[in-house]
Amino acid sequence: MAVFDIDDIVQSLQTVRQQWREVQKRSLEPGGRELPAREALAGIVGALKGALFPMRLGPPDLRQESENFYVGHALDFALQGLLGQARLELQFKARHQPRDDHAIETRASSAVRAFAKTLPRIRSLLDTDILAAYQGDPAAGSVDEVLLCYPGILVMIHHRIAHELYRLDLPLLARIVAEIAHSETGIDIHPGARIGGGFFIDHGTGVVIGETTVIGDRVRIYQAVTLGAKRFPRDAEGHLEKGLARHPIVEDDVVIYAGATILGRVTLGQGAVIGGNVWLTHDVAPGSSITQALSQSGEAGARVHALRSEHVAR
Repeated sequence: MAVFDIDDIVQSLQTVRQQWREVQKRSLEPGGRELPAREALAGIVGALKGALFPMRLGPPDLRQESENFYVGHALDFALQGLLGQARLELQFKARHQPRDDHAIETRASSAVRAFAKTLPRIRSLLDTDILAAYQGDPAAGSVDEVLLCYPGILVMIHHRIAHELYRLDLPLLARIVAEIAHSETGIDIHPGARIGGGFFIDHGTGVVIGETTVIGDRVRIYQAVTLGAKRFPRDAEGHLEKGLARHPIVEDDVVIYAGATILGRVTLGQGAVIGGNVWLTHDVAPGSSITQALSQSGEAGARVHALRSEHVAR
């Protein structure tokens, strides 16, 4: 049997941790976990999925006559767990201030109660996303297939949950929920992005949607689409300025095909169609189509032409 210097490694790792905590001005007092747990949030989101779609994403032996009982149990588990995770995030945020457990508990409880009230609206929005995927994909056999199989729907369940947490000033919880779906699907949607109803991501791998993106209703995008920032302004001290509106606005009924990259605070007007592999850093008028075309010299260029509204893909 091989012998390892476990004690020496343990001590060395402790030294590294202490150095990190000192640099980051973290408390070295004994105590429990300071930050929310990804594993805990995965379980919470799993329970929320079951509560939102009990007969599809709930337990395999669930029967309709016990549906409400299960939903109530799943919600109690999820919301109590979410309260604990919210408490951790708020405590961590306030770590450099005098500790006020009552204020933290009040804020955490208020946020989770407000989140719970959004669940019917989240379910309604997800219904529109599922229907958009079913109607927009000729390969979809049923809405149930879409819900059970499509990565674009999985990521939107996570996003609709994460966005509400983000709005309730729980950005770390929101980001963890979003990143769980990112890991599973390859679709990266920041929880700050505002996305309307009937949103359909077809295939999905490689899609990136930035924090300040605004997307209207009935928008459809394909794999490897990026809705990103064009540049990252810095302040006088050279630090990145955070929170600026730096991502695209996509109006209703826009279609964006695979590989397109749209950067900066530009607006894609209602009904616009963006072709595959297009690179855009400017506004697009409503009802326009932008595609890649080969010029006579053989170099790729952008070709823009207006479409009549009746010809715009809806």
